This record gives sequence, C-alpha cells and structure tokens, in this order.
Amino acid sequence: MYFNLLADASQWTSIIPVIIIVVLLIAFFVWSFISQRKKQKAFNETINSIKPGNKVKTIGGIVGEVVEVNDEEGTFVLKTGDSEGNCSYMKFDKQAIYQTDAKPEEPVKEVAAEEAKEEAPSEPAEEKVEEKEEK
Repeated sequence: MYFNLLADASQWTSIIPVIIIVVLLIAFFVWSFISQRKKQKAFNETINSIKPGNKVKTIGGIVGEVVEVNDEEGTFVLKTGDSEGNCSYMKFDKQAIYQTDAKPEEPVKEVAAEEAKEEAPSEPAEEKVEEKEEK
C-alpha cells in the first residue's frame, strides 16, 4: 500500500515542473499582449492628437512640420525644406508617422473627476467641525 502512494507521488513530481513552465509561458504571453496593446493605444492617441504646427518624422526619415490634417482620409500634409526658404509639401498617411512632438490631450472628464474628489473630502470635515461647535 505504501508503495502505491510513493508511485503516485513520483508521477506528480515529474508533472509539476512541466505545469509550472506552462503557467509561466502563459503568463508571459498574456503580459506581453497587454503591454503591446497599451503601447499601441498610446501611439494611436498620439497620432490622433496631431495638429497643424506639430513636428513629425516619418518612417521614411522625412522630417517636417504638419500643415494640414484630414481625419476623414487619415492623412496629413507635411511641409519640408531648408533654411533658405525652399520648401515642398507632401501628403502622408497618418500611419507613416514614426516620431512626433504632439502630446495626447487629457480627457476633461478625468480632470473634473479629480477636482470633485479633492473637494468632496473637505466638505464632510467642515460639517463635523460645525457639529462639534454646536454641541
């Protein structure tokens, strides 16, 4: 009877490391997927926040200033040139952006919610002080 218990235990001891490796691989893939989605979301927000006047570098290495943005087509017009005033205009797809100085705008709702949270705790504290003064 004891030999059967030992035999069963040896089967589990050989399976446990495999299970641990599989769980770690799954955790790594899930973490990698979530991280990639966050980066893609941040990049899309940056691309969508591009306005005329922003500096942009394309995936082809062309650097210039955004002159016009067409959100319906998903394109923008880039002004490039030298310091002598020679310039040219090129139209690019928004997905051709490699780097930009545009910063995504923070939603107004979050700012309003943070202000409300800051104000909310101060009101009950004032009410407690008034109640103590009345007593």
